[in-house]
Amino acid sequence: MTVIFSKTCELGLQAVLFLSIKKQQRIFNALEISQELKVPKEYVSKVLQILTESGIVGSKKGKSGGFYLAKSPSQIKLIDIVEAIDGLELFNNCVLGFPGCSKEAPCPVHDKWGKLRDDAYKMLSEETLEQLKEKTLHKIINI
Repeated sequence: MTVIFSKTCELGLQAVLFLSIKKQQRIFNALEISQELKVPKEYVSKVLQILTESGIVGSKKGKSGGFYLAKSPSQIKLIDIVEAIDGLELFNNCVLGFPGCSKEAPCPVHDKWGKLRDDAYKMLSEETLEQLKEKTLHKIINI
């Protein structure tokens, strides 16, 4: 469990990383993905539909239908997936939820959270899925 992203976003990140290590343009149905990631098929379908609407994932209907990456792994960063599912408010709002939290009127953890928030955004924005392929291969195989 993470305190930063929703469970839906975590699954979206895992599903897109899974698709990124597979043969380009191969179509996987929700059952195949759910079995690989060990999560319910219906949940995988819901999350991948969100990512289809954002243009990160493509889908094909019908008997041989399923999901695939709509873009090359070299064009997708983790921040794109986070933005599509959870949005970027996490990186702009007060972590404690105080309205008007700013440098001039900081909350109790404003300075510490600001650095963590900026570091997290940078980390999610730096590397593409292509660059994360080797680490992803090792992790997905061990799920």
